[in-house]
Amino acid sequence: MQTKKHVGALGFAVCLCLVVFLTGTPLAQANKVGYEYYLAGNPADVTTMTTPGLLLAGGSTDQDDAMRWMIEGSGGGDFVIIRASGTDAYNPYIYAELGGVDSCETIIIQKRSASYDPFVLGKVQGAEALFIAGGNQWDYVRLWQGTPLEDAIEDVEVRGAPVGGTSAGLAVLGEFAFSAQQGTIISSQALKNPFHSHVTLTNDFLHLPFLGGVITDSHFVARDRMGRLVTFLARIVEDGWAEQARGIGIDEKTALAVDENGDATVFGQGAVYFLETRGAPEVCEKNTPLTFENVSVYRISGDDGRFDLASWRGHGGTAYSLSAVEGVLGSTQPGGGIY
Repeated sequence: MQTKKHVGALGFAVCLCLVVFLTGTPLAQANKVGYEYYLAGNPADVTTMTTPGLLLAGGSTDQDDAMRWMIEGSGGGDFVIIRASGTDAYNPYIYAELGGVDSCETIIIQKRSASYDPFVLGKVQGAEALFIAGGNQWDYVRLWQGTPLEDAIEDVEVRGAPVGGTSAGLAVLGEFAFSAQQGTIISSQALKNPFHSHVTLTNDFLHLPFLGGVITDSHFVARDRMGRLVTFLARIVEDGWAEQARGIGIDEKTALAVDENGDATVFGQGAVYFLETRGAPEVCEKNTPLTFENVSVYRISGDDGRFDLASWRGHGGTAYSLSAVEGVLGSTQPGGGIY
């Protein structure tokens, strides 16, 4: 599908002509306009043929082949990174190390006002690929939710260009999200009390294909997050947000590439876990350990299996069930292993 990048304001365009590429020098200062903007590559507008898709990455080291998959989907156009903290490190990585794009642009959005800024919106709306970097997902929720930037992110996918995210950027891609408003939470805390003050969930943020009714989680096995993902699913059903909820947990150094038909494949070193509830939790109450039985799981890795998000069915992977009983999580796998 063809996409075309929007042109910024005249004054800013003049500034872009003066860029020395790959210097890491911001072209707009956050204390003045609420964001920093960095460019590597060609500042001119470009039109390319793009292919829709989603890239869901589990955090830690980015997977080159997964990012190349997204670059291919961009048709060699302008690859835009958005984040709320950090640096422009993706610019030299995407533009110079991996190559194959007209430019790589990083926008660090540090004030909510920037989510209304015409230049920021134009850059996002005109992206041939859009990637949300890691950081703190609460920054993304508080700065982006309910703003024109939220709509602009969705517009990229509607126009047929790939959208992705890693770590905190992955956390906000589903219909439901762990917002981390009060900070993170570990599995043992969540299972012990599913209404713990740190179990902060949000909905009605992004609406992307194949992620309706879905909540995602990253750094999955490394940070032992299966228990908290099961708890998030229990809360989504218990709170009446959905009769049936689904979760996707992705390991570090691992990414899930989803094509326009919902067919998903894994890049990287780890596994991806697809969870689905089969009913309401038996016990999901404040200050009471969770009991939630028969949550189905399907596990795939790069060498083992594929998954169809449209039908929520996998093949070539491993299927099993999880049950939390009085806050203790076990499975139908031999030995009761949860991963």
